[in-house]
Amino acid sequence: MLKYNVRGENIEVTDALRSYVDKRLKKLEKYFELSQDVIAHVNLKVYRDHSAKVEVTIPLPYLVLRAEETTDDMYRSIDFVSEKLERQIRKYKTRVNRKSREKGIQDFFVETPAEEEKKPGEFDIVRNKRVSLKPMEPEEAILQMDMLGHDFFVFQDAETNGTSVVYRRNDGRYGLIETNE
Repeated sequence: MLKYNVRGENIEVTDALRSYVDKRLKKLEKYFELSQDVIAHVNLKVYRDHSAKVEVTIPLPYLVLRAEETTDDMYRSIDFVSEKLERQIRKYKTRVNRKSREKGIQDFFVETPAEEEKKPGEFDIVRNKRVSLKPMEPEEAILQMDMLGHDFFVFQDAETNGTSVVYRRNDGRYGLIETNE
């Protein structure tokens, strides 16, 4: 059974908020072999700028699932965190179960019948894109990235003619990756 330890910082954890956390994280139960109790530690924070951060940590033997999200709405942050955790579980459950079998312990995650067994290290590529790299400055690439609503943008650096990538960091600032060509 998945249990929750919900804690608030600068916010009172109301019954409605606790109920919403329970509703969203309960969807993760279908992935767990719940012969043992699993405790999800949920930390809700509100900052002075009224942004809401949700951190969820689910410690398991040999594995810790963790996700965090900050938005301007607590409920949206809870939604995003639950989606992140579900993606993590779907992505890694075959590998985690294989490791647990090697150690002689039961599987952590349930294999759902609709999922086909993947080979180790095999990933599902669900979309393929081709892009034409246009020469531009990193600042222009950041503007393009923001206008598209993406977290990264690949471009040809006008100064070096090399392929570069700008990306949005978790702290809201930007990073630049340059290639050695």
